[in-house]
Amino acid sequence: MPFIASIGTYLPCWGTPHHRIAGDDEDAITMAVEAGRAALSAGGPAERVVLVGRDLPLTESSNAAVLLAGLGLDPELEVDERLGGAPATLDAVSSARPRSLVIGVDLEPAGAAAILTSDRGKQVRTAARVARSLPVRTRNAVGVVHDYGDPRLLHERGLLASLSAAWLDTPVVVAGVEHDKVVTLCAGDPPRLPTFGASSGLFALASLTESHTMGPLVAVEQASLSGITVTGGEAQVIRREPAARPLPEGTVTPGADLAISLAAYERAFEAKVRWEAGRHTGSDDLDFPPRYRVGDDCALDTDYELVPLPRTGTVYTEATVRIPVPGMRSPYSLVIVELDGTDVRALVKVTGAEPGSVDIGDRGRMALRRVAVRSGVPDYGYAFEPGAFEPGAFEPDAA
Repeated sequence: MPFIASIGTYLPCWGTPHHRIAGDDEDAITMAVEAGRAALSAGGPAERVVLVGRDLPLTESSNAAVLLAGLGLDPELEVDERLGGAPATLDAVSSARPRSLVIGVDLEPAGAAAILTSDRGKQVRTAARVARSLPVRTRNAVGVVHDYGDPRLLHERGLLASLSAAWLDTPVVVAGVEHDKVVTLCAGDPPRLPTFGASSGLFALASLTESHTMGPLVAVEQASLSGITVTGGEAQVIRREPAARPLPEGTVTPGADLAISLAAYERAFEAKVRWEAGRHTGSDDLDFPPRYRVGDDCALDTDYELVPLPRTGTVYTEATVRIPVPGMRSPYSLVIVELDGTDVRALVKVTGAEPGSVDIGDRGRMALRRVAVRSGVPDYGYAFEPGAFEPGAFEPDAA
């Protein structure tokens, strides 16, 4: 019977209050990192990660390396990547052992949520599991989606029939379906959830925790159903949910696809995705990006260690690029950020803000983002998000 120590949620800033849109530099992994870091900021260490979604960027290889690096976790941790929706995530929660980080992520609408289990906290237990086949919506091996297009069949022979077969008490929340249907199926006043897929059950769990509501939480997808009963205990909820605003206007200029050098990708991965600088033996200076040095004896010094960089800083200078760049949305802003407590300055793009809206002296944080897709490979790095800070991070200006 799992105990939940903390719950983290993330919604992109773009879109409408009830339908968020992932930014050009966001995907399932960057959103999973945002939610996971929020949960980890209050819940302690993780020894295992479970990632659930239907839009994971890499299917021929694993997303685990980027996910662990972005979360700041040991690369030797076990990562279980599961293809599924709302029921699959609740299944992962109900069977999670202590110190497991379970993350659900969706792209349409966009959002991610995570829970961290422990030996104490909010208690949940398995209430129901129904596996029935009603393949109303399918996707073949090359990504072509077929929708049978019969919402009445899906509602009556999928949702209602599975609820009847589950022999559950009246749920307090149903995840995975539209809010107007949820209201007719639940007791009381169920919360409006921002997503309908893998993350929706975890968003529901966050709302139930905040309102101190107990009872059955059900997740459905087509004709499959999983349910947990939320009981007593406390868990901390950390939300990264900025107010929604329209996606800025811009133009994507077509152009030749830049090929990726996997040798260069591999050399830069640890420093770029884990956000680390190099420090040579006997020196307090940090090199970013890490690099070899030539000593006073003209010998090449290759002995450096990687050390984590701060994830908050101040804009030293900025520029907005309005000239069209093939493959990128223009205009966009670039900034040089002075990282807190170091002499390191980093040149990065701005994320989560309209182009031209960032000024010298603005404070913010460094956020993992997808900086490019080359030869079909997503390439990750960091961007500056003004006015936002890591959950639990100390911000001197707010003291």
